[in-house]
Amino acid sequence: MKKTPSWHRPAAKPRLTGSAEADDKGVQRGLPLPLFEALVETVVRVQASPRPADRVLYEFFRDHEALGARDRAFVTENFYALLRQWESITQLAPVTAPRRLVLAYLNRGLGRSARDLQSLCRGDEERDWLTALSAQRLPATLEVRAHLPDWVVQALLEEMTEEEILALGYALQKPAPLDLRVNSLKASREQVLEALAQAGIEAAPTPLSPWGVRVPGRPALQRLPLFVEGWVEIQDEGSQLLGPLLGPRRRDMVVDFCAGAGGKSLHLGALMQNQGRLYAFDISAKRLDNLKPRLKRAGLSNLMPVVIARETDDRVRRLHGKIDRVLVDAPCSGLGTLRRNPDLKLRQNAAGLASLLDKQRSILDAAASLVKPGGRLVYATCSLLPAENQRQAESFALRHPDFRLLSAQTLLAENGVVLELDTPYLQLSPAKHGTDGFFAAAWERLPLSSEA
Repeated sequence: MKKTPSWHRPAAKPRLTGSAEADDKGVQRGLPLPLFEALVETVVRVQASPRPADRVLYEFFRDHEALGARDRAFVTENFYALLRQWESITQLAPVTAPRRLVLAYLNRGLGRSARDLQSLCRGDEERDWLTALSAQRLPATLEVRAHLPDWVVQALLEEMTEEEILALGYALQKPAPLDLRVNSLKASREQVLEALAQAGIEAAPTPLSPWGVRVPGRPALQRLPLFVEGWVEIQDEGSQLLGPLLGPRRRDMVVDFCAGAGGKSLHLGALMQNQGRLYAFDISAKRLDNLKPRLKRAGLSNLMPVVIARETDDRVRRLHGKIDRVLVDAPCSGLGTLRRNPDLKLRQNAAGLASLLDKQRSILDAAASLVKPGGRLVYATCSLLPAENQRQAESFALRHPDFRLLSAQTLLAENGVVLELDTPYLQLSPAKHGTDGFFAAAWERLPLSSEA
C-alpha cells in the first residue's frame, strides 16, 4: 500500500500562522517540515514532467487537498520564485537533489539562516552542507546574474549589451501583472474600471493598449458579472497590440493562422465590429473547442473555428490569394513569457530551437500564400531570441520579394496606439515596456502590377 506523505495527512495540516516566528514578508523563520516537503515535491514533479508548471502545480494540489489556501499560496509563490532563480540555485545544489535545491533556495533566495533550516535536514551530512552553503560564492557569470540559461544569453548577445541582458533578467524575476482586454463590443474601458471599483478591485488603464486594464495581485474575477457577461478577457497588454498592428476592417476576410486558445481571434473579431469573416485555424480540435464558450460569451458571430491537419491543409489552399489580413502568432520558444512560465528554462534548449525555426518558416510561407495583393501579413512570437524574431523576418523577406515591410510604429499609430520603436518591427520587453516579451513584423503584399 502506498504510504501517504506525512505532510498530506489532515491531522498535520500546516499553517503559516503557527508558533513559528514570521518575518515582515509573512514567511516563517522556522519553516514547517510539511511545507518544505510540499515544495520539494513540486520541484520533483516539474523536473519529471514535460507538462507546463501551472499544470504540474494544479495536479499537485488536486492530489493533496489537505493543504489550506494560505499553504497553497506559499507553495505556489515559492515554487515559481525558485524556478525564476534556477540558474543561481543550481550552482549551489545539484539538479539531481531536489531537497538541497529547496534548501539552497530558502537559504540564499529567501534569506533564511542555516540555523533556522537545520530541522529540515536529514542527517549530519546535509546539516554540514547547509552550514557551508552560506559562505559559498556564486560565479559572476552573466547567465547566473541574469538568471537565464547560457544558450539564451549567447543568443541575446547578438542584439543586446550585457547591461541590457541584466536589466531583462531582473525584469523577468518579477511576477507578471494581471492584464485584461476590454471587449469593445460590450463595454468601454471606463465602464470596466467602474465595475471593478464597485467590486472592490483595484485597477488602472494599461499605458500602451487602449483596451487594456491592469489589476494588481490575483483577485478572483471569473464569477464577476463583467467577466461572465463577456466584458473582459485575460490577455497580456503586449498581446493586445497585435490586433491594431494587423488592422482588420469591418468587411475584411481575416485568418488567425495559429489561433490556439483564441484570445487574439476574439480581439480581431471585436475590432471588425462583428462583421466580415474571421477564420481561426489551429491543428488542435481541443483548443478550438475551448474557444467556443469564450466566443459565445464575447458575443461574436463572425468568427469561425477551423481545425486543420497541417499548414498545407486543403482548407488552407482553398483560400490562397483571397485573404485581406493574416496573423501568424507562430509556435515559438515562449521565452518572452518567463515571468509567467519560468519553467520554460528547464523545458527549452538550443537543440530544440532548430526544429522550431523550421516550423516557423513553413507556417509563415503557407500563411503568406493566403494574402491577396494589397493585403497584410503579420508574423508574431512571444520570444526574446533574434533567431525566432528579426532573423526569421529577414529570411522571409528574402524568400518573398512580393511583400513589402511596413513600419509597426506607423500601423499602430493609425489604430490609436502611440509607441516609439527603434526598428520597423514591434519589439516589446518586460524591462522596457512592462509587458511580456513580444516581437512582430508586418508586410503588405504588393499589387500584381508591382510584383517581380
